[in-house]
Amino acid sequence: MPLFPDREFAAFLFDMDGTVLSSIAAAERVWGRWARRHGLDVEAFLPTMHGKRAVDTIRRLNLPGVDPLAEADWITRAEIEDVADVHAIEGAAAFLQALPPGRWTIVTSSPLPLARRRLEAAGLTAPQRMVTAEDITRGKPAPDGFLLAAERLGVSARECLVFEDAPAGIEAAEASGAAVAVVTTTHTHPLDTPHPTLRSYAGLRVEPTAAGGLRIVAAGQA
Repeated sequence: MPLFPDREFAAFLFDMDGTVLSSIAAAERVWGRWARRHGLDVEAFLPTMHGKRAVDTIRRLNLPGVDPLAEADWITRAEIEDVADVHAIEGAAAFLQALPPGRWTIVTSSPLPLARRRLEAAGLTAPQRMVTAEDITRGKPAPDGFLLAAERLGVSARECLVFEDAPAGIEAAEASGAAVAVVTTTHTHPLDTPHPTLRSYAGLRVEPTAAGGLRIVAAGQA
């Protein structure tokens, strides 16, 4: 069935990591090294860092003598160097390529150089006017990134559909007023969510409506 029957959207906003591509193995290698260096319980820490800006994750730890900006810069440089295992979510490349230019973008907690590096590693083309960590002062779960992305596309966030995977991103999308679809490809445990979920983009297509909107239809549906 269509993800949102009888509803059309002005634009689509996508998170990046875990939503259009999987970088979990590479990210956890880098963050694991960083956590061990700072004496953290790696197994307990790693699940807490997904979906947020590196600087926000580090600030929340309130580690004595640690400069969050400097440490976040180290994380970014290490992640740019390590893109082994980064790959596109099933069906994501074809789905994104089928979207009208200027009607979608990516809203990521990653800095721009890292976002570009991972998209390239996954074989995905960067969209127009992507929103990255440098563009906002409040990261997810604040809605600022999604609000800015909608503004750049010339629409209201309430007219958008956000594709997300992480709790912080889902919360940010909800706060923006957008509709939400949850991509569960990289999830290892069931997620309790009221939003539609999808394991991949396989079988999805976008159709223009008579009113100029876009709707998502599953393969074989009219």
